Amino acid sequence: MSWLRALRETARSGLTIERRRLEPLIAIRGAAGLALVIGVGLAFFGPVVAASSAFGAFQAAIATFQRSWRPRPVLALVSGASLAVSTFLGYLTGAHLPLFMALLVLWTFLAGLTWAAGPTGGIIAASNVGIMLVTITLPTSVAQAAVHAVMIAFGGVVQAALIVLFPIRRWGAQRDALADALAAEADYARRLRHDPVAEFDPVPLMTARSAAAVTPRQARHRPAELHGSRGLAERIRPVLASLADPAVGIPAEGPERDRVRELLAAAASVLDAAARAIRHGAPVRLPAPAVAALRTPDTGAILTGAARRAARRLSALLADVIETAEGDGTKEDRAEADDAADTIAPHRRRPTLLRLVPVVLRAMRAELRPGSPILRHAVRATVVVAVGYLIGAALPFGHGYWAPMAAVMVMRPEFSQTYARAAGRFGGTIVGVFVATAIVQATHPGAGPAAALAIVCALLMYLLMRTGYVVGQACVSAYVVFLLGMAGEAWSQTVGERVVLTLVGGLLAMISYAVYPAWETPRLRNRLGDWLAAGGRYAASAVDQYADPAERGPEDVRAALLVSREARMAWQEAVARAQHEPVRHRGLSRTAAEDAQHALAQLGRAAMLMEAHLPEGDAIPVPAAAQLADALRRATEQGAKDVRERRAPRWEAVREALERWDEEDERRGRTSDPVVRNGADLLLESLEEFSRALDAGAGDRPGTSGAGRS
Repeated sequence: MSWLRALRETARSGLTIERRRLEPLIAIRGAAGLALVIGVGLAFFGPVVAASSAFGAFQAAIATFQRSWRPRPVLALVSGASLAVSTFLGYLTGAHLPLFMALLVLWTFLAGLTWAAGPTGGIIAASNVGIMLVTITLPTSVAQAAVHAVMIAFGGVVQAALIVLFPIRRWGAQRDALADALAAEADYARRLRHDPVAEFDPVPLMTARSAAAVTPRQARHRPAELHGSRGLAERIRPVLASLADPAVGIPAEGPERDRVRELLAAAASVLDAAARAIRHGAPVRLPAPAVAALRTPDTGAILTGAARRAARRLSALLADVIETAEGDGTKEDRAEADDAADTIAPHRRRPTLLRLVPVVLRAMRAELRPGSPILRHAVRATVVVAVGYLIGAALPFGHGYWAPMAAVMVMRPEFSQTYARAAGRFGGTIVGVFVATAIVQATHPGAGPAAALAIVCALLMYLLMRTGYVVGQACVSAYVVFLLGMAGEAWSQTVGERVVLTLVGGLLAMISYAVYPAWETPRLRNRLGDWLAAGGRYAASAVDQYADPAERGPEDVRAALLVSREARMAWQEAVARAQHEPVRHRGLSRTAAEDAQHALAQLGRAAMLMEAHLPEGDAIPVPAAAQLADALRRATEQGAKDVRERRAPRWEAVREALERWDEEDERRGRTSDPVVRNGADLLLESLEEFSRALDAGAGDRPGTSGAGRS
């Protein structure tokens, strides 16, 4: 993709406005907390302190809107406290430019590294740096700086208290994650009716797994309907696939296929009903036709073998889903259900805030290595903020913090997000500053009216922030103008001056990525190799279960599956980031990437079919399966190395293991379980398709753009 096209695509993304579900009650609660803090500040300390405290309350409320499974009051407290510390230290060094620049460089570098702990921490840390540049200009003495810091922290406390006192959709994020997982499986069941080998994106299940991790306190208060459902959802997915797939033995057409389609439609209806009940905390309302289809005795007469086992297992799992979604039963009953679910999806503990500190520090320290995208982002942000601050101070506009503030707020570790946010920030600033300044010039509001206008802007920000970055930035820019006007600052600065400083900050951010990039496109082959190796280990773990059922358990398969999912998500995220990068594909074209992704998805699907019918401990061992599992591990590890070194892998070892398996069956005069034997053929077919994709991609025109989305 050329630079011109990349700029056009990212700018369009940053200026896009989408229709999203609004959350007015949460927005009103955040604005009410902000109004309370401003009111206290005006009543007891005056407009300047009120402006500082308002920044703390404003940022604390924004922090609670971030995608995080941690309790929202904790996010508000962390945001308020960290901004208070930043403001106080910034003011202490503000009078000495070299000392303040040293603090600014250190603070920005640490904020950049905080992205290693996740986007929520990175956004809070970056916002603290940007807001600090404003708040340190308000106090006039050390004592006042201490008062400002306390009031900023007070703003976070108020927002946290309001969340506790007026909860809105408590556990709503966790409910949505689990409901989305069940709804995704319902959609998967419907697609299997028409496409028996349809792919399933495991992202909803991974999101539900992340949401299921709780702190000890959360574990004591979690609603009953959120107990155990994730484990059941994990077990349903392979059963659905094995019921529909022709490799299990169901013909493409006929009475058996018709019966399977009826079961899949009924399962989809039941899963949708359970998803709605969990999302809204309401009773499960099952459609009568779906219940009748699942309970009819015809299934046992029509289906045979593995398909009959899958149908029976599906009915039992759906019954457990319904019971869990209802949230009924005593604590003992729920604990027993949890224990059963934990055999597949163990109960996950989220560390408390204090125990999280060393985890975050280790993650940040791990990024201090050459080639780390997070380290490059931290270096870029540090240089840009320092240069932007010096340029803003040198320009004759006054209040030069607009430039570094704009830069640090738009910068992200990825190219597309940085450029999209830079365009959105500039467009939003033009609108917000122009409207706010026009209102100020026309009405000359006092402290009270200016505070009211700032609160209205904050309310609009909380309400509309998910509709598009440009909309949020328009509200934020107007909010800052009104809030500083309440404190008696910045009335003299014109619209043009503020826009120019914002443009300077945005351009610095964009230039920094062009000069010191962290492109994802050259790393696509590494990501693809990681997925191949992880997928091979998952397939080998599933095959190994048939080799020695008495000694092995599903835990090994489960662990390998989770690693494979993480590798798949890392690949998909890398492809999404690389899509708009102005970089050549470096040996992996868009077509090759899409075909290779499809092949690895089929590899995972074949392993999933075998996982759905793992043998019991007393089943007859299949020694040839052990040889195949060993060949899969070695071949996919070598294949991953070949992919990274721009070679197409070869699978002679896997093919030879399958030939020896057939020879052994022929010598013993018996046939292996068709599920595992047919699944083994599907594994080899997927691996060969993967190699064909890379072979074909090697001949593509070298100027093709980076890989696209699946």
